[in-house]
Amino acid sequence: MIRLALAAALLATPVAAADTKQQSCTYQAQVVAAVQNARLDRVKERDVAKVVAATNPTWPENYSAAIPLIAPWVYEQKMSTVRKENLGEAWLELCLKQ
Repeated sequence: MIRLALAAALLATPVAAADTKQQSCTYQAQVVAAVQNARLDRVKERDVAKVVAATNPTWPENYSAAIPLIAPWVYEQKMSTVRKENLGEAWLELCLKQ
């Protein structure tokens, strides 16, 4: 839970003042979805940041810094949850409520 709070705090400071909460939450959700996809592809947790970076993500670079903070949360979920649930969508919903 502390990791999630730290990740949220890290991502709460947008790179540019033009970033809106909607944009920031959308980028965060994309990061979560990328980590979820890596888990589904059986990427080892320690390799997630490197593997996700190799996909040339479209979010701003500072959001990639949160991957090591988000990955443990995704990897501690049961695999059945990771397969059935859209964690990025859940993250987006929670982020927008804050």
